[in-house]
Amino acid sequence: MTVSERALELATTAAQAAADKKAQDIAIIDVGDRLAITDAFVLASAPNERQVMAIVDAVEERLLELPDKAKPVRREGERGGRWVLLDYVDIVVHVQHTEEREHYSLDRLWKDCPVIPFVDRDLVEAEPAAAE
Repeated sequence: MTVSERALELATTAAQAAADKKAQDIAIIDVGDRLAITDAFVLASAPNERQVMAIVDAVEERLLELPDKAKPVRREGERGGRWVLLDYVDIVVHVQHTEEREHYSLDRLWKDCPVIPFVDRDLVEAEPAAAE
């Protein structure tokens, strides 16, 4: 895995923020060996534009809460709300409408890259209660 500790922290924090806003199909892909411009992509999707924007806002807010207050150097696509890209240099977050996610299939495009496991902490916390 070529992802730096910083990139891993940003990626897992962004993924959890997306999960907290009910994002679907969350994936973290290690693209560091293939791209010189970033270490990882965080992919998430939502069924409508309003939820895409809610996820984007949650990711930005959560990363600002980190001790070093991570801010995106670039934010693109927010006008349409179909595919918003947040560039944090170490990671790039792609929040897509479900239709865009299926059409552009970034997961398939980067299928040769390692996937970094992400488990929604709320699902992990809910499992013991469900077992009782």
